Amino acid sequence: MLLIACPYCGNRPETEFRCGGQAHIARPLEPAALSDAQWAEYLFVRDNPRGVHAERWNHVHGCGRWFNARRDTVSDRFLETYKMGETPKTTGSTSTGSTSTGSTSTQAEARA
Repeated sequence: MLLIACPYCGNRPETEFRCGGQAHIARPLEPAALSDAQWAEYLFVRDNPRGVHAERWNHVHGCGRWFNARRDTVSDRFLETYKMGETPKTTGSTSTGSTSTGSTSTQAEARA
């Protein structure tokens, strides 16, 4: 079983969490000024990289809080979890498919 490190509760089983999609998506300042195509792109178009990716996660069956995580989509390893509004500690690119060379101290993976 995969363990995910909730920044509020600590390591918990993956079944307690739900992914909320790509992290760090800025809402347009003037949504009414966007064309229908631009608004549709904001709502529906997201990166789907092979490699390190920043995602939003919700601890549904725990504290109920949202947080961000950097996860390698190839290995399904969580490289880091951090609270909303915080900056990730690890270095490396997100949403580009490159791998991180930063710390994996917040990695909480265990397979049974």
